[in-house]
Amino acid sequence: MELREVLKMNSQKIALLVDSGIDIPKHIREQYNMYSIPLKIIYKEREYSDGVDITAEEVYSKLSEEIPKTSLPSTGEILEKLAKIKEDGYEKVLIVTLSSGLSGTFNLISMIAKEYEGLKIAVIDTRNISIGGGFNAIQAAKYIEQGMGFDELKERVEKEIINSKIFFCIDTLEYLQKGGRIGLVASTLGTVLNLKPIISCNEEGVYYNVAKVRGRKKSLEKMKELAVEFASKGKHYNIALLHGYAKEEAENMKADLIKALPGMKDFIEGQISPALGVHTGPGLVGIGIQIVD
Repeated sequence: MELREVLKMNSQKIALLVDSGIDIPKHIREQYNMYSIPLKIIYKEREYSDGVDITAEEVYSKLSEEIPKTSLPSTGEILEKLAKIKEDGYEKVLIVTLSSGLSGTFNLISMIAKEYEGLKIAVIDTRNISIGGGFNAIQAAKYIEQGMGFDELKERVEKEIINSKIFFCIDTLEYLQKGGRIGLVASTLGTVLNLKPIISCNEEGVYYNVAKVRGRKKSLEKMKELAVEFASKGKHYNIALLHGYAKEEAENMKADLIKALPGMKDFIEGQISPALGVHTGPGLVGIGIQIVD
C-alpha cells in the first residue's frame, strides 16, 4: 500500500516506531507500516545493525570466536528516523521500546523526544523483551487503524502492558552472564545439577527466574505449563513461539502448545533477533502470551 493511502486511512496521522529488541516479524511491521530502529551489535573489527546487515545465524556461528557487545541505537539514527516520519506526513509518533531494565534505548529516546520539535511524541517502556514487548506495539497498530486518538492510544497501550508475558528456556547462562544481562537470574545455577532456568521479565522489566527445572526436556514442558497458566487469566489471547537456533525443539512443541490453548486468536512464530541471540546464545525456546480479553 502506498504511503498516501496509509495516511488517508490513518485519520489521526500517528506513526508507530519500534526498536529491534521487541522482535516484531518483518511481515507484521510492513503490514502496519511500522518504522523500526535497530540495536547495534559490535565486534572488534566492525559494527552491525541488528537484523539489517547481520543475521542471527551469523551471530551464532561466530560466538565460539568472539562474543560481541550490543548497544542502543545512535542519537543520529533516531533523529534521522524522526525526520523521515515527519517528512512522510505524520504529526504524532508512538514509540515502543524494549525494557528500560535491560537497555538504555527507552531513556535515550525519551530524552530526544522531549527536545524534538515538529512531532508530538510518546514513548512506551514495555518493561519486557522480544515479542513480550512486541505484542504491545502490534496492538497499538490495530488501535491506530481503528482511528483511536493519540492520548487514549498512549494510555491504553501503557495500561495493557501487564497483559503480555514471555517465558524462555536457555541452554546455558554463560551469555547472559558475559553480556551483563543476568539480572535477578542466579548465575550460580549448577551445570553439575543440570538445572535449566525458565526466565521472564518482572514488573520492573528485569530478568528473573520463574522456575528451575532439572533437564532440558522437563524445562521445556514446565515453560509450556507456565504459558498456559498465564493465558488462562483471559478468555482469548495471542501466542508466539520463538527460538534462538533451536528451530527443531520449537517445532516439536508447537502442536501440543496450540492444543493446550483453545482460546488462541493470533499465532506468531520465528527466530529472535541477532542482538537478543548475543545475550542468550544458541538453544533458546520462548513462548510469548498476550491476553486480549
